[in-house]
Amino acid sequence: MTRFSGCYTALVTPFRQDREVDYDGLKRLVEFQLAQGASGILACGTTGESPTLDWSEHNKVTEHVHAHSEGKGITIAGTGSNSTQEAIEGTVHAAHMGVDAILLVDPYYNGPSSLEIRLEYVAPIARAFPSLKIIPYVIPGRTGTQLLPQDLAQLAAEFPNVRSVKEATGDLDNMRLTRELCGKDYDILSGDDDKTFTMMTSPDIAASGVISVTSNIAPRAVSDLVRKIRDGDVEGARRLSEILKPLFDVITVKTVEKSPYGNVAVKARNPLATKTLMNLLGMPAGPCRQPLGRMTRSGLDLVVQAARKVHESQPEILAPIQEFFGVDLGKRLYDERFLEGLYYR
Repeated sequence: MTRFSGCYTALVTPFRQDREVDYDGLKRLVEFQLAQGASGILACGTTGESPTLDWSEHNKVTEHVHAHSEGKGITIAGTGSNSTQEAIEGTVHAAHMGVDAILLVDPYYNGPSSLEIRLEYVAPIARAFPSLKIIPYVIPGRTGTQLLPQDLAQLAAEFPNVRSVKEATGDLDNMRLTRELCGKDYDILSGDDDKTFTMMTSPDIAASGVISVTSNIAPRAVSDLVRKIRDGDVEGARRLSEILKPLFDVITVKTVEKSPYGNVAVKARNPLATKTLMNLLGMPAGPCRQPLGRMTRSGLDLVVQAARKVHESQPEILAPIQEFFGVDLGKRLYDERFLEGLYYR
């Protein structure tokens, strides 16, 4: 089966102001990603607000992404759920469309053990779809569960179509164990942009690429980061990773806000900050679906500062946005009017 090596964009789902899916905007985003060198697109991941898409929307978004990507890049469909039956039904639709792979996030909230995730979730789907590449998505900070390296290794040994993982534990020792148990021909994909360089250049992890959030904003730069590592230009990749760090740092934004009853910690989680920045830059994005809302002004300021820093130090990173979407980043990043509606007052 095809190995996963490269930069795959965890695509945001753009919405109109009425929070209906913006399919015209979706097409433009896919075209932008592929024109800028992304290896493929993940449709309906967490960044694509899968928790608030119903399954008819889920299927339609995947269908549109695949139609616009076919022949130009790989399509990965997020079909994971905390219900195995629901995940199977979503995978039926994705397989019928002809996608290249599916992403199965660990079941959230109901809290199965790693053993149960393997036997009652991934294995039934792998068995039912033997020709479809399956990527488990391990992100305990979101799900409260974790498919462990030992169970990943058993899945890889039993199913030829489950020989990759999107790794977002943040735990380098866990990644090393995955490599040790699963072997050198197993694909570990970074699920955290800020750890991609470390994961790919550490020989005892040897990640083969990334499923990236930041590539929504800078697909060429993130793709170049991966390519440089694969080509052996580690120092060039290190420099590029440092240039991109301000964008990596605002995927999730933490602030402390004042309230009448004392200070309150506010954590703007992905994709809120990314969509906010895309709106500021003039890309199709629109609002998040509730219960996600807007950023605080102090959180927005951090996002704007990060974008300005990258634009001022290395303007070529964001220049493709200006060229493709026909916007003036010099105005959008510095004119206060473009911040209107992007934060809670």
